Amino acid sequence: MHKHVFLCIVEGVIAEDDEFFMQKSDATGRMGPSALQKYTSAIRMLAYGSSSDFVHVYLKIALSTASECLLHFVEGVVARFGPEYLRKANPDDTKRLLHEGERRGFLGMVGSIDCMHWNWKNCPRGWKGMYQERSKTSTIILEAVTLSDLWIWHAFLAPRVHAMI
Repeated sequence: MHKHVFLCIVEGVIAEDDEFFMQKSDATGRMGPSALQKYTSAIRMLAYGSSSDFVHVYLKIALSTASECLLHFVEGVVARFGPEYLRKANPDDTKRLLHEGERRGFLGMVGSIDCMHWNWKNCPRGWKGMYQERSKTSTIILEAVTLSDLWIWHAFLAPRVHAMI
């Protein structure tokens, strides 16, 4: 992630929930984790699919604090960036997307669809059969429709489904 994007998201999330992300001292006067430590713990858990245990070892943050960081981070992102980036396409957006597709030679195309298969390392044992592929690894499929400006207009996360041949 580029530094300016990282800092923009940090500032946006802190603006939404500055009380939680403010560095505070405990009853003994010892300073707690900084806003950047809290933010980094949430990003690491999302980026690597890791638990709060991993963040605890890496950033020296309590397990409960790491879990709270993730919750406050997600709520802050939705509150701050949701109206602009987490919305459905409006008529003007649709017109722009169709015009962009036509300009590139694809009449009636809103964006390009792509699928990505992710290995799910920590898939619960009871769900393995539903998410398992032929190689006996559990995977999840992310399907997304995007445009060249990388706005995601549709995203769907689902278990891998095998076609019956």
